Amino acid sequence: MISLDQIQLPVEKHMAAFEGRFRESLQSKVPLLDIIMRFVIRRKGKQMRPLFVFLSASLCGEITDVTYRGAILIELLHTATLIHDDVVDDSNERRGYFSLNALWKNKISVLIGDYLLSKGLLIALDNDDFSLLKIVSRATRQMSEGELLQIEKARYLDIKEEVYFEIIRKKTASLIASCTAIGAESVKAGKEIVDKMYLFGEYAGIAFQIRDDLFDYGDGLAIGKPRGIDIKEKKMTLPLIYLLRNVDYFEKKKIIYLVKRHNNDPEMVKRVIEKVNNSGGIDYSRQKMIEYRDKALDILHTFPVSPTRDSLEQLVIFTTERNK
Repeated sequence: MISLDQIQLPVEKHMAAFEGRFRESLQSKVPLLDIIMRFVIRRKGKQMRPLFVFLSASLCGEITDVTYRGAILIELLHTATLIHDDVVDDSNERRGYFSLNALWKNKISVLIGDYLLSKGLLIALDNDDFSLLKIVSRATRQMSEGELLQIEKARYLDIKEEVYFEIIRKKTASLIASCTAIGAESVKAGKEIVDKMYLFGEYAGIAFQIRDDLFDYGDGLAIGKPRGIDIKEKKMTLPLIYLLRNVDYFEKKKIIYLVKRHNNDPEMVKRVIEKVNNSGGIDYSRQKMIEYRDKALDILHTFPVSPTRDSLEQLVIFTTERNK
């Protein structure tokens, strides 16, 4: 599979310059903040979201300072939500390292998340980037709604497929859609193109989340070992929803009972994972992932052929074929 380094070649110099600009945006005169910001920078992930911004901007026009600010705004929002998620989930680990709340506790972590959000807002306001701010504010609202909807539905452990898609559309896909829309908006591509790029990102984001959900059942993982994390957290993902839809009433009750009452028992979690795998839930979910990936690519293919379009296509494929 093609690497992210190869995918970013058309915007390589912009991604390199973004690193420095993002680092500058996190600087503070408060010593504790400065220490924590250096920790945050060292623990950064693959930075696929800024890459979506720059490739989308390049597809629709010439990259400008507005594009950089849009990418910074997205990365600040994404980092803030990860920090807040670790607090909500009481998680002590992020990408193989201690999470921020594991080192500085919840109070400081929540404040750091708030600080990052405020930095993003100020970057947009100080430069009159109101159109970017509108896109990101909508994403923030949708992400919160998606998270709350998921928490609400976790009480009953019996949700419909359409509710699952509504949750991931808001919780995950809205941020990737914002990346692609901001890229187009930053080069003044026009409302029709911005809307088209938003939908492209939304479809790609839905496929991305289904891929992530499949990891819980061991699908595609390099080590091939199911994680069972979603089951432990009582999250209803597509493979499990498919299983519950295709068993009889008594079996359904039994599975829901296992997830609700024995979700911390490794043997019980393993039993649920085996049931999902035997039901065809993995194949069904993979098929849905490919459907949404292809919807995204259909939109992308309405743009002229170019190295940037090729890279965006490869980025979408990468998100659905990654093994971690």
